[in-house]
Amino acid sequence: MFVASTEFVEAAAAQSAALGFTPASVFVPHPIQDRTALEMQDLADNALSAIVRALTNKGQ
Repeated sequence: MFVASTEFVEAAAAQSAALGFTPASVFVPHPIQDRTALEMQDLADNALSAIVRALTNKGQ
């Protein structure tokens, strides 16, 4: 399972196709660089439920 910003959606799909494996994934808003600590905390808080669903297969 991985978490990445939306900038990497296409790259993740290409890598998954190349490897023949589609891991659980969660994409968060891009960009990540230059965000404040508070913005990063908000980003993490907003992604947490999707991450838990991905890890527990409750999203499928």
